[in-house]
Amino acid sequence: VHLVQSGGGLSQPGGSLRLSCAVTGTTMDSYSIAWFRQAPGKERERVAAIHVRDGSTLYEDAVKGRFTIYIDKVTNTVYLRMNSLTPGDTAIYYCAANRRGWLLSLWEKSVYDYQGQGTQVTVSS
Repeated sequence: VHLVQSGGGLSQPGGSLRLSCAVTGTTMDSYSIAWFRQAPGKERERVAAIHVRDGSTLYEDAVKGRFTIYIDKVTNTVYLRMNSLTPGDTAIYYCAANRRGWLLSLWEKSVYDYQGQGTQVTVSS
């Protein structure tokens, strides 16, 4: 099983970007998948998570109303749509998967089985 990330890059403040996390080697029906980020000199923090089977989602307060996590079961891909970006969103973003579907463990304790390679998001004018 691999999580292959794409997307990201540079955006001006107020702009939008979309990150992709393609799950290969398995179907993700039973999984929970989350996005985390880590900015230079800061601890890793959670961003958003989704339970693939029932579609329930969680968001960190800092991104609520601006970011949306969603899935495409046909392509086995999880997306993070990021709107109204600010310089504070600058970080390396990682997707991570809990293959048992344990959404709260993934969200509260970062319990995951697989992680993507990371992708840089830079928000700057």
